[in-house]
Amino acid sequence: MDTQTAPPDWTLTLHASIHEIGADAWDACAGDDNPFVSFGFLSALEDSGSVADRTGWLVRHAALRDPDGLIVALAPLYGKAHSYGEYVFDHSWARAYEEAGGRYYPKFQCAVPFSPVPGPRLLLRPGLADPERVGKSLAAALIQAAGQLGLSSVHATFCDAFSQAAFEAAEYLPRHGVQYHWHNQGYESFDDFLGALSSRKRKAIRKERRDAHSCGLTYVTRRGADITAEDWKAFYRFYLSTIDRKWGSAYLTEAFFPMLSERLGDSVVLMLAENDGKAVAGALNLMGTDALFGRNWGCEGDWPFLHFELCYYQAIEFAIRHGLSRVEAGAQGEHKIQRGYLPAQTNSAHAILDPGLKRAIANFLDLERSEVADELSGLMEFSPYKKDDSS
Repeated sequence: MDTQTAPPDWTLTLHASIHEIGADAWDACAGDDNPFVSFGFLSALEDSGSVADRTGWLVRHAALRDPDGLIVALAPLYGKAHSYGEYVFDHSWARAYEEAGGRYYPKFQCAVPFSPVPGPRLLLRPGLADPERVGKSLAAALIQAAGQLGLSSVHATFCDAFSQAAFEAAEYLPRHGVQYHWHNQGYESFDDFLGALSSRKRKAIRKERRDAHSCGLTYVTRRGADITAEDWKAFYRFYLSTIDRKWGSAYLTEAFFPMLSERLGDSVVLMLAENDGKAVAGALNLMGTDALFGRNWGCEGDWPFLHFELCYYQAIEFAIRHGLSRVEAGAQGEHKIQRGYLPAQTNSAHAILDPGLKRAIANFLDLERSEVADELSGLMEFSPYKKDDSS
């Protein structure tokens, strides 16, 4: 532990299962705003076998304790022997370091596995007198633990503003990326949202929705206990079909999805498209206190504009109906802009223990951040909310 940022009698412990910490202690620090860092979500990943040696995610959750043994802060932490399932890519760093004779793996990853969803990565117990100091202390302690274990680095991905500031205060290198989020401007209906768009974009969305609804499909939304075992079986098929098309790896097991529904209740929102009563597509979302987070989707068959309808427009309608301030639609996809999802900066932080590698990566990230800033500025020029002369 860095005694310059925390009392010397505080201790850091690492845990091979979230159950070693327990639901009460974990959720006391995680809060209920972001379901991805909840005990329910993370324990479902572990208990379903989705996070395991098989997938290369070695659980090492970090707990910062005061002299009385009380947990004051936590971090979802994993040992990684590869860089898959992270969505912030450092393969080139690993390759360059190993070609120079270094050993990049294993490393620490402070993240929510397989989930490119921004949120807290340093989870603090409410009511602390100096939360910034505690956050910096935990961030620094992770570096010290990595050094003691002979790891090359600590990476924290998709950080919220508080976590990012704490990591940077502990001299992690900042990295930026781009996602696409929809923001609710107090809309009372989907048509109200459409009214904020330019005429051309409004017409294009209406046409897409009309085509998506004219092919005989029925759209239904189910939450928590209302999602049946048959729904989850169908959704797992959809999930596998998407993985197959993208030549990816099916990290999430079939047991994960119903387990998630059981543990998170109505926070789990499954949107389905049915044809003659049979589900042919599904989109999995999680709901926080003020946002809907789109996560996995898949389909069977070829249906016009089904992806846009199920993943983007149905999500917007749900957010408006439930008074949510935003929808976060996941990684990648400039095509989301014309459908109302604007570019947003994402943040990650990287502690590189080798001084030479750190200097090289710092230079790379300086250039990359400038490019991301230019990209964000350029993408905003395509905002559909600009009114044209005929709107």
